[in-house]
Parts: sequence; C-alpha cells; structure tokens
Amino acid sequence: MKILRRNGEIAEIGFEEAEGKKAFWHTSAHVLAQAVKRLWPETKCAIGPAIENGFYYDFEFAFAFSEEHLKEIEDEMRKIAKESLSLQVCEKSKEEALQFMEEAGEKYKVELIQALDANEKISFYSQGEYEEFCAGPHITNVCQIKAIKLLSVAGAYWRGNEKNQMLTRIYGISFPKASQLEEYLHMVEEAKARDHRKLGKELGLFTIFEEGPGLPVFLPKGLVIKNQLIDYWRKLHRRDGYVEVSTPIMLERSLWETSGHWDFYRDSMYSLQVEGDDYAIKPMSCPGGMLIYKMEPKSYKELPIRMGELGHVHRNEKSGTLHGLMRVRSFTQDDAHIFMREDQVTDEIQGVMRLIDEVYQKFGFTYEIELSTRPEHSIGSDEDWELATQALEKAVQGMGKSYVVNEGDGAFYGPKLDFHLKDSIGRTWQCGTIQLDFQLPQRFDIDYIGADGEKHRPIMLHRVVFGSIERFIGILIEHYAGKFPAWLAPVQVKVLPVSEKYNDYAEDVAKYLNENDIRVEVDGRNEKLGYKIREARMDKIPYLVIVGENEQKNQSVSVRVRDAEPVKQELGEKKLDELIELVKGDCFN
Repeated sequence: MKILRRNGEIAEIGFEEAEGKKAFWHTSAHVLAQAVKRLWPETKCAIGPAIENGFYYDFEFAFAFSEEHLKEIEDEMRKIAKESLSLQVCEKSKEEALQFMEEAGEKYKVELIQALDANEKISFYSQGEYEEFCAGPHITNVCQIKAIKLLSVAGAYWRGNEKNQMLTRIYGISFPKASQLEEYLHMVEEAKARDHRKLGKELGLFTIFEEGPGLPVFLPKGLVIKNQLIDYWRKLHRRDGYVEVSTPIMLERSLWETSGHWDFYRDSMYSLQVEGDDYAIKPMSCPGGMLIYKMEPKSYKELPIRMGELGHVHRNEKSGTLHGLMRVRSFTQDDAHIFMREDQVTDEIQGVMRLIDEVYQKFGFTYEIELSTRPEHSIGSDEDWELATQALEKAVQGMGKSYVVNEGDGAFYGPKLDFHLKDSIGRTWQCGTIQLDFQLPQRFDIDYIGADGEKHRPIMLHRVVFGSIERFIGILIEHYAGKFPAWLAPVQVKVLPVSEKYNDYAEDVAKYLNENDIRVEVDGRNEKLGYKIREARMDKIPYLVIVGENEQKNQSVSVRVRDAEPVKQELGEKKLDELIELVKGDCFN
C-alpha cells in the first residue's frame, strides 16, 4: 500500500503498520466528507481524523440528520472509491488557505486556520473535486478502499466545548479487503455479547450506583474474583522478593509538589482542605513509597528493594469518558517500586518482564511491547532521559523481545515499556507498564551508602502487571465471556438436588466441599431439574453436581463439566473426594 506524506514523499507501508492504518482511515474520513458534500453541498465540515479503530467526521447539517441517512452516504463513498481518484498534496500560505476556505463557506476550517502561525505553510490534500487542509498522511488513491461501513452517529460539541455548536459525528470503518470488514463486524458483534457491563450485571459481579459515577462496587461474586487475583498477585510477589506496604489514601500538598504531580497531574487529582492545609487524594502510590524509603539509611547491600502496594487510587476522569470497569475514577493499582543500583537496572527490568509474561500466559493472553519516549511536558535532563531510554531498550533487546517505539508518550518523569495484551477475539488492551525513573529519587533526595562509603543516588523502577485490577477484571469478563476458569470462578460447583426431598443431602455435600476450600452453592428451589441445569449454565458455573436417590445411597454425586464438548460434559457418578480432586486439579492446571 502506497501512502502520500505532506512533503510529497510516497512510501510503501503495509495496512498492518500504524502509519498505514492512519493513512488509510484518514483518507476514508476525507471520502466520507466528499460523499456528504456531494449529497448535501450546504453541509459544513469540521474535523475528520483517523482513530484507534476507523475514523469519524464532524458535520453541521442543515437538516435533522439520523442513522437512516448512513446507507445513502455509504453508497456514495463506494462510488467515489470506484472512481480511482488519486490524491495530490500542495502547500498554501495562511492567507491563501483562509481565502480558499472562506470562499468554500467552511467556517470551522477557517477558525482552525486562523489559530495557526502566520508564517506556517499549510498542506492541502485533494481527491477529485474535494480539497481540504490536512497534515496527512494519506493513501495515494481512493481505489485502495475496498470495504466501507458507517457504524454510528453521535453528537459532539465543536472543539469539545459545550458552549459551542453541537455537531453531528459520523463514525466509520474501512479496509483494503472485504474479508477484513467481515472479520471486524463479527468481532464487534462478539464484543457486544461479551460486554462486561452486561455480563457483570447478569452474573452479579459489580454495579455502579448513580450516586457514585465511575466508582465501581463489587458484589459478593465479583469480590471473589478480585480477591483471587490479589491472592495470586501476592503469591508471585512473595516468591520474587517483594515486600508489601500500604500508604495513605491522601497526603499533604507539599509531597505532591515535590513529586511533580501538583504541577503536571493536578487536573486529574482530587484535592481537599484539612484544617486549612491543602491535601490531595492519591492518583498513584509512588510518593508514599518514597517516604517509606527515606525512613532509614540504606546500604548498597540492601538493594534492590522491591516494594509492592495494592494502592486504592482516585483520578478525576471526565464523566463522558467513564465506561464500566474500563474507565473509572477509583481503582486498585497493583503498583510496585524497585529501588536499585545502576548495575542492577537491566536485571530488574528483565525480572519484571518475566513476571508480566508469566501472568499474561496464565490467562491465555499474547502481548506486544511499546517503548514510549519523552513527552513534551516532562522533568529531568536530556542526559537522564537518554540513559533511561537506552536502559529500557537494552533490557528488551536482551530478552529477545520485539517492540515498537511510541514517540512522546512516556510518563512526565521517565520513559516506559507498555504491554498491550490481545484477548480471545483479537482486541488489544494496555495493562502492564515498566517506567524507569531518574527524577523522583533526585526530587526526594534519596540515597544509599555505596561500597566506597559515599552517598549514591538509587534508580527507581515503577511497574504494574494488572494495571488497574478493576479494569483487568473487565477485560477478563470479556476475554472469557463470563466463563471464568475454575480457579477464578465465583462459584466453582453448583449442587442441584433432583427434588426438595434431597436438599439435606445436597447441603451435606456443599458443607464437605466448602470444608475442602471449594466455592459451592446449592439450588434447593422447588423447580424441575432441567430448569435448574439451564440456569446454572446461564451462570456459567464450571461444575454442576446432581444428587438424588442413587447418589444419596452411594454417598456420591453425578458430575457435569462446563468446559468440554457436549458429548463429554457428563462425567457420571463420582465420590466426593474424586470431585474435589477434579476441581482442584482444574484450578492448578
């Protein structure tokens, strides 16, 4: 696939590559605008970028636009693609660009151009009769767009300001092959069926009250999953030499000024006053960890110190961005901070990478690694940033892992490795991260006594594996479609008596299983067995055990297993100890 950059350069870039997708979807947005202008010439165009999955364009229509109009636009877009229009790029001065857009009656484009520097050369892309100013890149010909689907319509304020005009935003997706669109639409339907908000409600896992937007509440079954993840996290971290700490949920303003959060992260923090002093509720746990490190002098022999914390943090997310467990205002971050000597950096980074790899394999995830470099707003010297970035690159390369570079997306205090895991239907989620930090040790003036008897500055590693435990649970709900593996399932065994006559025996069975650390429930309702089996399957219980006259007589149970082919789901009659061995074996595999 060939793309056209704003300097006129033509490059061969695959659709699978980030720049290729951006160019393809950006051009598709222009085709959308061209189709709209052909159909309704009086329409005003605002902006139309490529996004993570597809593209959108914002318009001001002179009539009441609805989703019923999408089919007409789609048909026109396909016609344009068949016209095989080549894209051309040219530059205009600010004055020329303003005159062009004013004559076209495009008031939103005029406003955008007016905000640009007077001496800036402005690139324009054209395809056929359609032309607009744009930084690109774009594909070289619209004929490469073989499959188009407009997905939805939404309202969007101009420039995101509710005081401005409400525009109509049209979302779409496109691909070089029709088969890719079919796969994508299948994934969308599958994602709807797996929506963690829907399944979370059906399975009784969590809720979010109107009185607390973005503040998830775990119900008993959901809390089982959260606690299982935490138990697993603690087991791995004890093995790998971490100590666990807990720091306060709010701390005084001066701490956040020292860390840099008050200047660089304040808009995302909740603040309050206590006896006239400013405090902030923590959005992350690292400053509290710094205070713990400073409590006592440290020797080089004590390093590395691996300090883990399951920190309850709060972030001031805008209401429009909140989404179930995926985007919240309160969550548990499986944080850890490693304080180390310079000669330990590579080993510690690679140790965390191995830990992340082990955890993701446990859940059946594959992943990709992204190296994020220095952002525009940051602290620290160029030399420190270069050293930190090179250290991360060296560690990843030493592990034989591939990675891509994400320019300018590092934390304000250091570069980072982000781990993007892929779920069972091919979607990616950014969860784990490793951030190398030379800055906080300097800002908090922490040190250790080296072998030479002198003070030295430790280097700090910030890292999470799950990221947000709440978000990770949301991902797991969708990854497994609610069918959690036995070790995570809130209820591992459901006991179904064939009639109320056998409820007492069912309770005895449940008691014995519970004593052997099996999570179990009894359905003793006066309902037909078939009905109870169907409901238990809807609840996605891993093991169903049926008890009746024969089972009571033999002190046994009849077992059905969820995760097997239909012909293999009925395992037949088992003694209770055999069932316990079966469930526990499933849990530890």
